[in-house]
Amino acid sequence: MPATLQPLVTLTANDVMSRDVFEVAQKVPLREAVRLLMKHHISGAPVVGPDGACVGVISTTDILRWVNQSNPHKDVECHSHEILFDWQIVEVEGLPYEDVEHFMTADPVLIGPDTPIPEIARLMVDGHIHRVIVVDPERRPIGIVSSTDVLACVARADNSLGE
Repeated sequence: MPATLQPLVTLTANDVMSRDVFEVAQKVPLREAVRLLMKHHISGAPVVGPDGACVGVISTTDILRWVNQSNPHKDVECHSHEILFDWQIVEVEGLPYEDVEHFMTADPVLIGPDTPIPEIARLMVDGHIHRVIVVDPERRPIGIVSSTDVLACVARADNSLGE
C-alpha cells in the first residue's frame, strides 16, 4: 500500500489496495487451495471462474466452518510453533477432494477501484468480513483491500493530524 497523507475521506480502494492478487480457480480441490493459501502466507483469496471473473472467496472462515461441521465433537490440539494462522492446525490430507467452489463464500463483496475508504469500512463491518475484492467491469479481481489496509489509513490519518 502506498504511503499517503491524503485526508482519509478522500482515499479510495485504488489508493490502498494490494495489486498483487493471488486467485484460486473454482475447480481447484479444497486441499490444493489450502496448500496454496499456506504457501503464499495469506488467509483468503478470490475464487475465479474460467473467464477470470470473481465467483467467490475462500478464506480461513470457510475452511474452519467445514471442519467444525464435519467434526463437531473433535478437540483440536496443536503442538507446532510454526503455525501462521489458526486454521493451519487442520490436517490438509484430511480435507475433502471436492473443488473449492463447494466450500467458498459464493456472494463475495465486490467493489470498484473508486469506492471510498469509509464505504469500504462500512461494508466490512456490516458484512463481518476482513477483505473486499476490487474488480474491473468484467468482475475480474484487480486488487484486494483488507481490514489491515483500512486500519493503516486510519493510523496514517491520525499521524498526519499532529503534523
